[in-house]
Amino acid sequence: MMGEAGQSIIPPVDDANRPEAEVIQAAVPMASPNVPRRFRDYLALDDFERAAHRYLPRMIYSYVAGAVETGAGLREARQAYADLALVPRTLMDVAGRTQARELFGRQYNSPVGIAPLGGAAMVAYRADIALALAARSAQVPMILSASSLIKLEDVYRENPHTWFQAYLAGHQPRIDAMIDRVAAAGFDTLVVTADTPVPGNRENNVRNGFSMPLRVTPRVALDSVLHPRWLFGTVGRTFMNHGVPHFENMDSTQGPPMLSRDFVRNMNSRDQLAWSHVEAIRRRWKGKLVIKGLLAASDVRTARQLGADGVIISNHGGRQLDCAQAPIRALPEIRAEAEGMAVMIDGGIRRGTDVLKALALGADFVFLGRPFLYAASLGGSDGVQHAIRLLSEEIHRDMALMGLRTLDELTPDMVRHIQNRA
Repeated sequence: MMGEAGQSIIPPVDDANRPEAEVIQAAVPMASPNVPRRFRDYLALDDFERAAHRYLPRMIYSYVAGAVETGAGLREARQAYADLALVPRTLMDVAGRTQARELFGRQYNSPVGIAPLGGAAMVAYRADIALALAARSAQVPMILSASSLIKLEDVYRENPHTWFQAYLAGHQPRIDAMIDRVAAAGFDTLVVTADTPVPGNRENNVRNGFSMPLRVTPRVALDSVLHPRWLFGTVGRTFMNHGVPHFENMDSTQGPPMLSRDFVRNMNSRDQLAWSHVEAIRRRWKGKLVIKGLLAASDVRTARQLGADGVIISNHGGRQLDCAQAPIRALPEIRAEAEGMAVMIDGGIRRGTDVLKALALGADFVFLGRPFLYAASLGGSDGVQHAIRLLSEEIHRDMALMGLRTLDELTPDMVRHIQNRA
């Protein structure tokens, strides 16, 4: 499945010769070799969004790009990075630098991972598989969403290093059954999302004709027909090869079809999820446990006390609570509270300089979602690999310009808050 478009700056994974206590070998990014013609105009992550805006129907693009209500949380997440300036060191001999990063005992080629992306297979054909294959090739982590349309067992077979993210109802027997399914599949890292007691008020979806369950209205039909490459390349291929998509991973058994109203009932009782359930999960789950969607230091303290191995600072991409704090602004306080836990962050990251800012302020790892899904819609796994390659090359270049040989050399005093911005 690789070929020219799959050529990578990073050597492929060789699972056959890998010891059980695995360490992924890091590589030093170099200039992209033989970039396929169709990707040569994609020079930065934002280029994928601009192209996807043209390629995808309005309802699908708005589902991915949109946020809730005024969109303040989404804008603030991006602005918060713009409000930070970098202070480089010079004449530091940065030859031989590496961006390899260890997380949960495994070394990855880059400090960047793929965030969970719900409903991704509506946007790109078999998107979760494409994302998993790209992550495996680039040797970076990927988190599979509970609201994916492809069975978690199928994704795991393609990339055994995938993490699983769960949306859980506050009902312990259902939680236990779900955890047992994830464990039986072989996953070693479970991510529990904490910031979705109810769905966010995504007015943009209503305005653009997107709904869940998906309703094929005349407006939706026309929007789809006007984007035939997506209609036949994603929807047509999916129905022809795999039948009606289902929400496969919401529970311990197959969930409802994406056209069914049972999807709404499946979300019942999420508002009852509490820290007591996390405590029970920690007792039952033997792998790494990560809590996602935290912005308050007090919540991080509770997660640590209950035995979580890590947290992901996140405002859900601005898709839950409008006006929620930008994750990067919460990072220093949370880093101080986390002590031995891994601290990861998502939201607003688009450039290598953004990655360095987050790591300097205390993040161990960063995750991105939307750009990689746009890339999958335009080029499948090859497109995602190219997006990862672009970001890795930016990090490699920016490390040299910052005077860094390793990412461990980043410190908070290399970042300054810009005051009195006009």
